[in-house]
Amino acid sequence: MTRLKCSVKNCAYNEDQLCAKSDIMVGGQDASMPNETRCDSFRERTESMTNSTSQAKPETSVGCHAKNCRFNEDCKCQATEIGIAGSNACCCSETECASFECQCK
Repeated sequence: MTRLKCSVKNCAYNEDQLCAKSDIMVGGQDASMPNETRCDSFRERTESMTNSTSQAKPETSVGCHAKNCRFNEDCKCQATEIGIAGSNACCCSETECASFECQCK
C-alpha cells in the first residue's frame, strides 16, 4: 500500500489530508506531466455531506492508469508515498497526482 497525502480539501473522502476511501484510481493514461493526471476517485464534498463512512488511514491502495508513470506496475502504484493535489477542486479534472514521474519513451 502507498502512503497517501491529499491536499484536495473539497473531496468528500479527505479527512485531515488522509483518504477515507480504501482505494483510489489515478487517471491520465497518456500523461507525461503531473498536471495531465487526475484522481478519478474524487467526489466533491457538498454541504449536505458528512465525511465518508470509512476511517481515514495513512496508507491507501492506489490503482493507476497513467501508463507513463515510473511507479505504475500493472496498473498499481508502487511508490512508497504520493501526494494528490488540487486544493479547491470541484471535479476530478482539477486534481492531479503530484508525485507522477514520467518514464516517457
